[in-house]
Amino acid sequence: MRSVDEQLARVLDTAVRPAPVRVAITEAQSMLCAEEVVAQRALPGFDQAAVDGYAVRSVDVYGAGRNNPVTLPVVGEIAAGSRQPHRLQPGQAVRLVTGAPLPTLADAVVPVADTDGHPAQVSVFRAVPSAAFVRRIGEDVQPGDIAVRRGSVIAAAQVGLLAAVGRDRVLVHPRPRVSVLSVGDELVDVARDPGAGEVYDVNSYALAAAARDAGADAQRVGLVPRDPPRLVDAVEDHLANSEIMVISGGIGGAAGDQVVDALGELGDMDGTRVAMHPGSMQGFGRLGRDKVPTFLLPANPVGALVLFEVLVRPLIRTTLGRNDPRRRRIKARLLSPVTSIPGRRGYLRARLLREEATGEYLVQPLGSSGTQLLTALAEANCLIELPERVTEVTVGEQVTVAFLAPRG
Repeated sequence: MRSVDEQLARVLDTAVRPAPVRVAITEAQSMLCAEEVVAQRALPGFDQAAVDGYAVRSVDVYGAGRNNPVTLPVVGEIAAGSRQPHRLQPGQAVRLVTGAPLPTLADAVVPVADTDGHPAQVSVFRAVPSAAFVRRIGEDVQPGDIAVRRGSVIAAAQVGLLAAVGRDRVLVHPRPRVSVLSVGDELVDVARDPGAGEVYDVNSYALAAAARDAGADAQRVGLVPRDPPRLVDAVEDHLANSEIMVISGGIGGAAGDQVVDALGELGDMDGTRVAMHPGSMQGFGRLGRDKVPTFLLPANPVGALVLFEVLVRPLIRTTLGRNDPRRRRIKARLLSPVTSIPGRRGYLRARLLREEATGEYLVQPLGSSGTQLLTALAEANCLIELPERVTEVTVGEQVTVAFLAPRG
């Protein structure tokens, strides 16, 4: 039986980033930047007001205070976006709004709140030093600076920087394409009513959603036949459009062996037991001309989703360029006793809480180690990870907890 760490290492060794593509910055969020984005001009591009107020020479308001205001004539007003040049003479002020360009000779801005706000003769109640409340040209980015680095994840701030330096498109490593299939003669799509002995196809919907949550471009293929020639044809049809393939219901027993053997016609497919629960029986290999990493997951939705968290999600995150592809982990104090299968790493659905008075993390298991209820997983916001040597943990002991996606 292979360990979880050995299986994960085999999986991550297959990670290959898709070739870079140039996309609009509106489409680049959460992707990995594939170029050094160099600024061609300064940001800001001119000295501008950081607040609504009055542009002044700092020397002209030296010593100003509530008890000895300095009064200056207001000789103009500048709006944001103004292209009209203004020149400030000694002993004058110009009214302006946030983002407006400073007039020539002005070196500071007095906020409106520190004046009487008069439109013609303003009284200044506060002295300001040079550069006060001014965004200086090039203060944020200088020409030649790298605005967004190659290998960085493009989040909201990076999108803003790209826009700020005038880039409407950027080279990125695209999201990996993940095709999700379900195998099983007992399965029907949710659009149909199941007959005797039939059940709804849950996994292709749930696993495609999990792939999207991980950052992939997920395609739900849906149901494929278990008949070997038809199964091979269906899988082969989608390999060319996939960087990762996930097949559920294709492992375990004689029927699972038949699926593994059939997929072996397309490449290297290994059905094996891994020292974990749920999801011990699983398969992994590389299929097709491009050696697409392909997972075989159990038919049970809980086992399939837990196995996705442990193995498939880390591969997607590695392909996306994340340095640590795993979920965040913490220690939490157990609120109910739990048991685990000897020699296997346990992944138990649970609810993570935090004690308001102390800030300590607490964790409430949902169901037992043998329970595979989808409702328990839907209520869970974490997985308790129990090492292979641990068979039971009592109330009050600390356990390792992996966060799942937060619930709104």
